[in-house]
Amino acid sequence: MLTLHPVTLKQANSFVQAHHRHHRPARGCKFCLGVSADGELRGVAVVARPVSRMLDDGLTAEVVRVATDGARNACSMLLGAAWRACKAMGYHRLVTYTLPEEGGASLRGAGWRLVDSKAGGGSGAEQAALASSTPSQRVTKQDGR
Repeated sequence: MLTLHPVTLKQANSFVQAHHRHHRPARGCKFCLGVSADGELRGVAVVARPVSRMLDDGLTAEVVRVATDGARNACSMLLGAAWRACKAMGYHRLVTYTLPEEGGASLRGAGWRLVDSKAGGGSGAEQAALASSTPSQRVTKQDGR
């Protein structure tokens, strides 16, 4: 059984380094969450200010990293908890970006919706690490939707 708990950015980044497919560790955060089973960390989510200046309105946060070791439902659990935490802190919107080939089942399972299939995502250095022709999709969770 998975249990949700806070983790430090250092713990989250260590897990991201070991398990994320294409991102490096995050530079900063508002908060980090972890899920564990039998005392073993199985996944993490890092929530920060939006990378996009257009979204940085003080009421929007961004999930900048989610990584799991493949534990069933870990990603959906982290995304759902990230939204509940943000909402409790007064945020009105939480966004994240995903690559089209990632499918998005965990996002849909946590009640998120696609809002822009041509959105950017990540900083210039992070975006350069991805293939420059690879579009990302912005997905959001917000009050009343």
